Amino acid sequence: MRLSLFPSVLLAGALAIGAAQAAEGLKVETLAGLNRVSDPQMSPNGRQVVYTMRETDMDANRGRTDLWLVSARKKDAQPERLVPSDANESNPRWSSDGRSIYFLSSRGGSNQVWRYHLESGALAQITDLPLDVSNLVLAPNISQLAVTMEVYADCDTLQCTVDRQAREDEKVSTGRVYDGLLFRHWDQWEDGLRTQLYTFALDGDGLVSGEPVNVTAGLNGDVAAVPFGGVGDIAFGADGSKIYFSMRLATHDEAWSTNYDIYEAPSAGGEQQNLTQDNEAYDGHPTISKDGRFMAYLAMEIPRYEADRQRIVMLDLENGTRRTVTENWDRSVGSLAFLNGNSILIASAGDIGQRPLWAINSQSGRATRLTGKGSISGFSIGDSRIAYVHHSLGSPGNVFTTTGDGRKPRQLTDVNAELLAETALADFEQYQFAGWNDEPVYGYVMKPANYEEGKKYPVAYIIHGGPQGSFGNSWSYRWNPQTYAGAGYGVVFIDFHGSTGYGQKFTDSINKDWGGKPLEDWQKGLAAALSANDWLDGENVCALGASYGGYAMTWIAGNWPERFKCLVNHAGVSELRSMYYTTEELWFVEREFGGPYYDHQDAHEKHNPFNHVKNWKTPMLVIQGGKDFRVPEHQSFATFTALQRQGVPSKFLYFPDENHWILKPANSIHWHNEVLDWMDHYLKGGE
Repeated sequence: MRLSLFPSVLLAGALAIGAAQAAEGLKVETLAGLNRVSDPQMSPNGRQVVYTMRETDMDANRGRTDLWLVSARKKDAQPERLVPSDANESNPRWSSDGRSIYFLSSRGGSNQVWRYHLESGALAQITDLPLDVSNLVLAPNISQLAVTMEVYADCDTLQCTVDRQAREDEKVSTGRVYDGLLFRHWDQWEDGLRTQLYTFALDGDGLVSGEPVNVTAGLNGDVAAVPFGGVGDIAFGADGSKIYFSMRLATHDEAWSTNYDIYEAPSAGGEQQNLTQDNEAYDGHPTISKDGRFMAYLAMEIPRYEADRQRIVMLDLENGTRRTVTENWDRSVGSLAFLNGNSILIASAGDIGQRPLWAINSQSGRATRLTGKGSISGFSIGDSRIAYVHHSLGSPGNVFTTTGDGRKPRQLTDVNAELLAETALADFEQYQFAGWNDEPVYGYVMKPANYEEGKKYPVAYIIHGGPQGSFGNSWSYRWNPQTYAGAGYGVVFIDFHGSTGYGQKFTDSINKDWGGKPLEDWQKGLAAALSANDWLDGENVCALGASYGGYAMTWIAGNWPERFKCLVNHAGVSELRSMYYTTEELWFVEREFGGPYYDHQDAHEKHNPFNHVKNWKTPMLVIQGGKDFRVPEHQSFATFTALQRQGVPSKFLYFPDENHWILKPANSIHWHNEVLDWMDHYLKGGE
């Protein structure tokens, strides 16, 4: 079934697979097995789109990615797998003449750059390096390509890194010595390796000519740093002679700094120039105009704050002048690209529970919305059209195209049509209520799949993490409301004070007030949903959340203890003193509570859930990944201990091989089944 994005279906806020009223709702196993599309790349002439699609191998308990090619012009064109193999293919990039696609592949035993020639079908391996490569970028004139590799920053050659790793592997002792922060980050312990940027010259046939050049040599830091960095942190100049990249140096304050800077370097190697040295906050996503005159990039103003508004800045590379394009547009931009000339930028930005594409005038900063309801998770630009991935609460991602002014949208793929053919996806609608200080707050209500008029349904009340995030009109593979609707629950979720997409003042309002304004919003938001939807059973409600949403569970347990029949707390912050001293990114907690714990103890303790632990009485399921260094595992250990010691009904689900997210298919299924069993027990009287 081909689904329409505009205007009628999603303006109603509901996207249902209608004829399926007799079908079952979304099953956990179905969710885990869905195909996931990403990184759509429009050909230079606008005739084709190549994209990455992940398919799930349940037997191997992993996902596998392939490249697919689809016509952007032929009606009802069928996508074709580009280079079939059992390996992982990703990161496709078109040559500027449109004749070849460069991409990353593990088919040779390690991740390397390959090239597919469209006319001849010839496949060639472009790099054969002793280390895996990632983040492929191709110069506009096909004179250079760039990749990142993990190396020891003080090594002059790749072989030096290979030899040192071999010596490390041979050591009998497993002890490691650290003399500073960060000694671990996200889900990896510091091992001395840094993600550095390398370039290769290409000859007239588009093949590598000469040895790789480390253009970040001498800079001890990471390009495209995990977990949120990527290929958007790197860009070539128009003629390929310069390369631009965003990096945060591994200085003594790395653990409490968000000072990413954009550097310019000769692509053949040489002295780097810091182009954003005057700004001590984040600078990233360098984007070069086709004529090479301008660099647009994203910048924050507040140091050590990861949720400040990302403004578009234009830098004239000829005379060095710069100006902020979107100073008067109160939205935070996520990614951007020039549309043909220099006058229009295409960008994504959250807005009132949606994440559409925008066209932004580079002179006036005026933003014009290009796409309808739902969310955009990746896009690229051809000669006259834009390719993008769209998804919503009612549909997983698919590839679409539209014109530069948003007219004539066209859906190119329906990658989960067969997998969802027997699934009834639930209806949903956005609602508004008066939250804290009577300010407008938005949320969504989703009906159970196969909803029947006149019946009452128990409620899953989901609180998003961040806290500077949004639970809007998008499809998720970890916290997807459709799984709860498919299990017979009504689902309610709101974008409380602190959420993104409603202006920076709204986002900043949670600072030093984690348990204040949000708690009032949670209370009023649930009451508003129950009042407007008499089919919701307000006597049978379970609250769920992860990260800050998990914090919400422990805060609710002590400050709203009578409301819920059960709670689900995944990787939740529970004890703010120990959280400060054990999390790896100190800038986050320092910004949220005014500074280090030892200087601002009162601010940290004001909303510390463990100060109210004696009020805990609501049954709670606690879940944790052992490789989670963002919210370390002892936070969940402490929560479960406090519950058990007081005799509060509780369970603890632990995944030693997962980080802040539950990613492996079998683990995801296990996670969902435990959560639904817990809810069924307390809301449906299950065993």
